[in-house]
Amino acid sequence: MARFPRSPVQRLLYTFYSAKTTPSSSPSQTAALLLGNFEIRHFSAGNVARAKDDKEPWWKESMERLRNIGISAHIDSGKTTLTERVLYYTGRIHEIHEVRGKDGVGAKMDSMDLEREKGITIQSAATYCTWKDYKINIIDTPGHVDFTIEVERALRVLDGAILVLCSVGGVQSQSITVDRQMRRYEVPRLAFINKLDRMGADPWKVLNQARSKLRHHSAAVQVPIGLEENFQGLIDLVQLKAYYFHGSNGEKVVAEEIPADMEAIVAEKRRELIEMVSEVDDKLAEAFLNDEPISSADLEDAIRRATIARKFVPVFMGSAFKNKGVQPLLDGVLSYLPCPVEVSNYALDQTKNEEKVTLSGTPDGPLVALAFKLEEGRFGQLTYLRVYEGVIRKGDFIVNINTGKKIKVPRLVRMHSDEMEDIQEAHAGQIVAVFGVDCASGDTFTNGSVKYTMTSMNVPEPVMSLAVQPVSKDSGGQFSKALNRFQKEDPTFRVGLDAESGQTIISGMGELHLDIYVERIRREYKVDATVGRPRVNFRETITQRAEFDYLHKKQSGGQGQYGRVCGYVEPLPPGSPIKFEFENMIVGQAIPSNFIPAIEKGFKEAANSGSLIGHPVENIRIVLTDGASHAVDSSELAFKLAAIYAFRQCYTAARPVILEPIMLVELKVPTEFQGTVAGDINKRKGVIVGNDQDGDDSIITTNVPLNNMFGYSTALRSMTQGKGEFTMEYKEHLPVSQDVQMQLVNTHKASKAAE
Repeated sequence: MARFPRSPVQRLLYTFYSAKTTPSSSPSQTAALLLGNFEIRHFSAGNVARAKDDKEPWWKESMERLRNIGISAHIDSGKTTLTERVLYYTGRIHEIHEVRGKDGVGAKMDSMDLEREKGITIQSAATYCTWKDYKINIIDTPGHVDFTIEVERALRVLDGAILVLCSVGGVQSQSITVDRQMRRYEVPRLAFINKLDRMGADPWKVLNQARSKLRHHSAAVQVPIGLEENFQGLIDLVQLKAYYFHGSNGEKVVAEEIPADMEAIVAEKRRELIEMVSEVDDKLAEAFLNDEPISSADLEDAIRRATIARKFVPVFMGSAFKNKGVQPLLDGVLSYLPCPVEVSNYALDQTKNEEKVTLSGTPDGPLVALAFKLEEGRFGQLTYLRVYEGVIRKGDFIVNINTGKKIKVPRLVRMHSDEMEDIQEAHAGQIVAVFGVDCASGDTFTNGSVKYTMTSMNVPEPVMSLAVQPVSKDSGGQFSKALNRFQKEDPTFRVGLDAESGQTIISGMGELHLDIYVERIRREYKVDATVGRPRVNFRETITQRAEFDYLHKKQSGGQGQYGRVCGYVEPLPPGSPIKFEFENMIVGQAIPSNFIPAIEKGFKEAANSGSLIGHPVENIRIVLTDGASHAVDSSELAFKLAAIYAFRQCYTAARPVILEPIMLVELKVPTEFQGTVAGDINKRKGVIVGNDQDGDDSIITTNVPLNNMFGYSTALRSMTQGKGEFTMEYKEHLPVSQDVQMQLVNTHKASKAAE
């Protein structure tokens, strides 16, 4: 009896076939019949695959053959050189140029300034290459220490990473910072010990440093054959093969048997590798304890499981400059780093008060994509998207959840450094760029069926301002172009205009944050800017109720001005969500109702700058109880001026105080420097609210006034030999002490007098 077909398409054809054909029909007749009566219009490869096998979704294979990785390192560990070799071996570029090469071309990824801090950066946000039928997206991981929103986004997009260490320098301060970032964003990683050809190269010393300083549970998966100038090749401990790299650029990898004189060390290191992995992988531990022989495949699977679970870091070795060890590292990326389906990503549901939702990460769900980087391309704004779920097609309508706008996708491209290729669609896990979509960095796009965002929509208020202006008058255009672009890229960066002085004011999350932007204006837009003194965003408020009764009367020939306002001001209750409240409690028509908005406008304008130090007044409630008007002379202007003068008249009686921003500062310093750092915090009028131990580090949580935090990054580095780091976020505004208030008021008066 014939087995009944399982899939719907097979069943359909089967019924059709049995109805139309007789046992004697030949296969060609059957086919003709089928096609004659059955017009098959659009049968995509995806549907065929689905028909072929119901269990395996059509996207499974292409998802498993995809890797999104970042390469990050301490400055000058050879990150760019390594990326250059990766692009060469995967056929992306056809010749190798050195970073400081004699031919003066410079590495492919360095089409920007060579002296960029990021250890010279990868120029496009995602460069795509193919290795052994796998697609690899190499994503630029920013290297700077200031944890702006941008750094966090780049790390959100990665599924795995390669941490490059120098075999001479070992684990350096920036390596520790980068590793800490990866741990925070739960990124599985491989380590690559580079520069084995240099004098003083010692990979085993670096491996021990990684274990002690970075607390990596790691072991080498390779052993070098010779070191320094005798470095010839590598032995793979998993496959037990020796690899040599021949050809002018090391492109021919020759696998040979392990040299006899190295068998002992290979056996020892392989045993160490198996021991380290079996500590974190139960399946391998069982085989290891039962003394069963462990095959290469079993060991590889165990390393993959442990790496993806972030319990183990496999260590690769080589010398990118001498073209040795790069291909096995690429194999390691395929073997040990996760594909997009194996990493869990979550979104925040805006309809349920930012509740976390885990995304399936498959193309079957609704579209969810994150714009993680913007670039000014030749054809306008280029937006890089990482698709987390669903499929995005050219010509589709997508919704920007952050702004609520519906947009059509005009053009989808895949990027390689600065060339691009057009594609029709992209599914979950892929990284693509779109043209002509106006959005900010960090916006989330969906197909409209869900309201998910990948990052929180709550953007913290800026806490610090600087006045900037271009040195030469000609560069004004470039200067404003730069500020506009940075505002789009980073929602925590704001630009405003100081009405009094006419200066451009930039505001951000701290000193370093603003310094980086001033530096970028100089580097990327070639505009030299002068920077004024940093200005802290103080606020003023009142502490008690005060009455006002003010008559504004002016008679100067022609129509006069007349307006009288009476009432009181009082502080709003603590914790109220609004900062300014105006209430009209006039009974009757003492003031015609059409003048009330003008009075409110006058009070708002007056509250924009308090009389203590000229900063905005907050948490204030103004109640209008009475007034008087004149049939002819009363006007909107008269009442607006009456309100402004009334506010100034009663302001001092309401006992105003100055509020300053208090920052929640989290410090991570080695325990031996704890005393020095805590003493310095007290000197800055900080209040220590918590102190925890994390291994060899102390984590100190403290509340410090922002005004006392200037130059802190430099001070902390010098106190802790560059090992301490701190993060700072705005907490609240609190009243300053009496002596500080006097000092601020006197400074303000002096600057006013000087003007």
